Formats: sequence, C-alpha cells, structure tokens
Amino acid sequence: MKILVTGKNGQLGRSINKIINTDYKILKNKNLNKFIFVGRYELDLSIESSITNYFNNNKFDVIINCAAYTAVDKAEQEVDLANQINHLAIRQLAKIAKNQQARLIYISTDYVFDGESDKPYKESSTPNPINIYAKTKLAGEQALLELMLTDAIIIRTSWLYSEYGNNFISSMLKLGHERREFNIVNDQIGSPTYATDLAIAIIEIIDHKKFQSEDRVSEIYHYSNNGEVSWYEFAKEIFKLAGIDCKLNPITSNQYPQPAQRPKNTFMNKDKIVKIFGVTVSDWKKSLKQCFKVL
Repeated sequence: MKILVTGKNGQLGRSINKIINTDYKILKNKNLNKFIFVGRYELDLSIESSITNYFNNNKFDVIINCAAYTAVDKAEQEVDLANQINHLAIRQLAKIAKNQQARLIYISTDYVFDGESDKPYKESSTPNPINIYAKTKLAGEQALLELMLTDAIIIRTSWLYSEYGNNFISSMLKLGHERREFNIVNDQIGSPTYATDLAIAIIEIIDHKKFQSEDRVSEIYHYSNNGEVSWYEFAKEIFKLAGIDCKLNPITSNQYPQPAQRPKNTFMNKDKIVKIFGVTVSDWKKSLKQCFKVL
C-alpha cells in the first residue's frame, strides 16, 4: 500500500516521518509499508500544473495532506495564494484521489470557528471563520466533502507545535532568552497539540479497519491534546520547563492588535475520534514535557 505524505518539511510531515522510522511497530497492518514524503519541490500545491504533473506519474492508496498555507497574518494580504494552497489545491487533490480510488486525509484547523461559544466545539458545530486563513481552510473542507462523499477524513487540530521549525515554543524560547519581560495574550483559549501525538493518531487511523473499509462516508474529526489553556498559560509552562526567568505580562487581544483577527475560544471536543478510532488523547502538559525531552 502506497501512502503519500505532503508537506514533508513541515512540523506534521516531519513528525509522521519520525514515527514511521523510529517506531514502525506501531503499525499492525504490515501492508502499510510504503510511505512517500514530498515537499514543494516535488509537489507544489501553489501551482495547479505541478499537482497535475505529479499525479500523472504517481498513484497512491492513501494521501495525507499535511501541506498548508499557515501564515495567519500574511494571509490577509496574500489571499489568492492562501486560497490556492488551502482550498483550490484540496479541490484538485479530492478529484485526483477519487479518480485514483485513494483515501484522502486533510488537516484543517480550529480557526474555522469564531470563538464565541462557551462550550467545546463539536464536529457538528457551525463554522464561522473570522480571518482569511480560516476561510480558505473551511473552503478546503467544503470542497473535499462536496467531491468525496466517501473515503475522506478531515482532522481539525489546534495550536500545533513540535521540536521542528518555527512555532510557539521556539518563539517563546527565543524571546525568553533575549528579554527580561514581555507581554502575551491571555484571552484566547484553546488546546496545544504536539505534532508527534497527531502523527501517531493519523497513523493509527490509517491502520484501522474502519478507515480501510470500502466506501466509508467522509467525515470531520477533532484532535488536539486535552486541556484548555491561554497563550499566556502556555508560555508560562514553557518557561517553567526551560528554566527561563522572564516576566510575562498577561494582556488582552485588544492590547495586541494583529492584521488577522483571532477567535477567543476554540476548545474542541475530541470524543468522536476517540470513540471511532480509539486514538489516545494526552494531557497538554504531559505532551509538552515529552517535547522538551526531545529538545
């Protein structure tokens, strides 16, 4: 069975690669034995012809799309590019997957919600994105569900971090070593997600008989680590684990204006993915400690 993973240089792509190469015994089905990892040089989702040309020469049983346009603020100016990568490319991938009779996994975001709910968002909750990035990701979801009535999965995740690349942890460690004090938003609530945990969940899903069953109805699932936390609380825990003595000042979103508006509360309910696929959802503090062990 051939499995394509796009976005090989991103946090999730690299985390899947790590798991496959270091913990291969996680796979019960030994037919899941050929993972192909590609980046933009092999498959550029910003160029329609690149997608067409790549799949004209390559056929897969499963496509895991980890590539995305994730620059939330820049998306406010680069609307067309964000829309191409997060929406139009997904529409194209859905058509290709359907033609190749491949299963497709699309990684989406908690930002499809407006953050105004006081309850955890379920998969059935009504999306209402409030920035360009989130609107393009939701458009990608809608295109996928429209074109692939079966054999597709959407996984919404939140606040992704890892030991790889630029993310909230690397930013906080850098600032913590450079400054004695700085401000951080305390009124945006969500759940951090360790990319390794999400990678394991994805591998367990494609290894599951329910995912491999023919003509399974396409659905949305939520996955993040357990626990509600603000960016301020997240940063405090990072500094605690890193032993950094830096004063953090909690501020409101209004005191830290950004080009793209952020939702206030995107805490998601993960019961569905646990019930259907039996994946493990770890506590965010436990997963953060695990990341620091690797760092």
